[in-house]
Amino acid sequence: MADHGGRGHGPCKKVDDGMTRVFELLGKRWTGLIVAVLLEQDAYFAELRRAIPGISERMLSDRLTELAGAGLVLREVDAGPPLRVAYRLTDAGRALEPALKELSRWAERYLPDGGQCPESLRS
Repeated sequence: MADHGGRGHGPCKKVDDGMTRVFELLGKRWTGLIVAVLLEQDAYFAELRRAIPGISERMLSDRLTELAGAGLVLREVDAGPPLRVAYRLTDAGRALEPALKELSRWAERYLPDGGQCPESLRS
C-alpha cells in the first residue's frame, strides 16, 4: 500500500452529494468540452459540431438536451430561413468558468501531452 502521508487509513468517507451530482452531469464524455466552447461564445449547433472533433450529431444533441435540462444551457431557435438553433450558457453555466479553468491549469501541469496519466498519479 502506498504511503499517503498518514491519510487514508480506515474507512473511506462517502463522496458528498454535490460532488456526485456534478460528475454525473459534467463527467460524461463531451459535456465539459461543450461548456468550454460555449464559454468562449454562443454557438449554433453546426458550429459546436465543428468545434468538437469526433462528436456525433446525436451525442451533441443528447448532451445539449441534458445541459439545458440542468439549467446550464439555453436553446434558441432562429426561424430563418434557414432554421437554425443557437445555444448559450445561462448564468449557472457561466459560473462553471473558474472551475473549468482551474481543471485546465491542473491538466497542463500534471497530464503530459497525449492525455496519459503520469506515473505519480497512478495507483
